[in-house]
Amino acid sequence: FLGRTLEPEVLIITNVEKHFGNMCQRFAEYVCSTAKLRDKADNLVREIGRYADTETSNLKKGMRQFAGHLAMIEDYREARVERLKAKVIGPLKSYGSVVKHTRKDLKAIQSVRNREAKHMTRLEKTIQKNPFDWQIIFQAKSELQRQCLLLGFNFHSSCKR
Repeated sequence: FLGRTLEPEVLIITNVEKHFGNMCQRFAEYVCSTAKLRDKADNLVREIGRYADTETSNLKKGMRQFAGHLAMIEDYREARVERLKAKVIGPLKSYGSVVKHTRKDLKAIQSVRNREAKHMTRLEKTIQKNPFDWQIIFQAKSELQRQCLLLGFNFHSSCKR
């Protein structure tokens, strides 16, 4: 686990959180304004229908047809709103949980790396204190390997949850 830093991954996750959050918000605003436009058109269709009720039969028939065509257009707008909710906003929202889990995994990796570095530092200090005591050095190396295996196991089991 030691080696390169996690800085690029953290920056990527931060960038994704920021921009995907903004995109999700903008799409939601777009869907909301489209739905409001649909509602206003539905009100217009009702008003045209009320006006048609007060007119003579020829104008009444034409106004009713006009209201029907406008209602049909708004049905398409409703379908558009539902498609946007299902195919754009839903996946963007679910991506937010993916980003949260990725950030959590990165923190776990960093924690494992920090603990491993701590054990490596202990080994180096042991070697510096007792450079010719091979038994102590061997025990320290064995302890480091055991801790690294244990840390790796703990990390992988936490990632699978």
